Amino acid sequence: MQLPKTPSFRLDGKRALVTGGSSGIGLAAAVAFGEAGAEVTVAARRLDVVEEVVAAMTAQGMAAKAMALDVADVQACQAAIAADGPFDILLNSAGTARHSAATETTEADFDVVSDLNIKGAYFITQAVANGLIEAGKPGSLINISSQMAHVGGLERAVYCASKHAVEGFTKAMAIEWGKFGIRINTLCPTFILTPLTQATFDRPEMRAWVEDKIKLGRVGQVEDIMGAAVFLASDASALMTGSALLLDGGWTAD
Repeated sequence: MQLPKTPSFRLDGKRALVTGGSSGIGLAAAVAFGEAGAEVTVAARRLDVVEEVVAAMTAQGMAAKAMALDVADVQACQAAIAADGPFDILLNSAGTARHSAATETTEADFDVVSDLNIKGAYFITQAVANGLIEAGKPGSLINISSQMAHVGGLERAVYCASKHAVEGFTKAMAIEWGKFGIRINTLCPTFILTPLTQATFDRPEMRAWVEDKIKLGRVGQVEDIMGAAVFLASDASALMTGSALLLDGGWTAD
């Protein structure tokens, strides 16, 4: 009797680009990919910080290099990816938030969030996909979205709007690029304790709201996303595209 074999979670021989890789979720994903055998290009705006990450990864035997990249600068991103690609894997963790009551949203805050979370995410995904299509290669593209792409939240109208948009273009791109063997999915965490979310946890009433909504009774840690990122990047998720993988501790269960 011939038994089925579990597809590999390994990423040996793959080139991965991780944006927002200098801290938080992006850094964790870069390490996860490196541990799984990928050659990881860690990208963020501050080259000095990225180089520290790369030095720590290479010291532990991972293959990694640094790239200075501002995802909100579409032309610069397209040029950098064309010059250094193609990349088999993209994990786009570059993002921002400007929280306020919806009645108090400023145009400046709206533009900052949408320029990075929507426009930047859209065009860096496009750039990596174009490189793969030109090279005739399959690939796995992952956008870090959020549970807030599936629900609403206090003081998060602009952020929710941006992440709902990411879910929309991800599905459309999956339909177009499936014929090239390019998969694209989103990874949707709950509140993960990072520098970006620290301001929320510093407010007792907001921390209470978060902890009440998470059914597992705790906020997320960056380690909680690492296995899921490898799953989406690897052959273990070979039939998955146009989907959202929720790591929300049960937030969206009701």
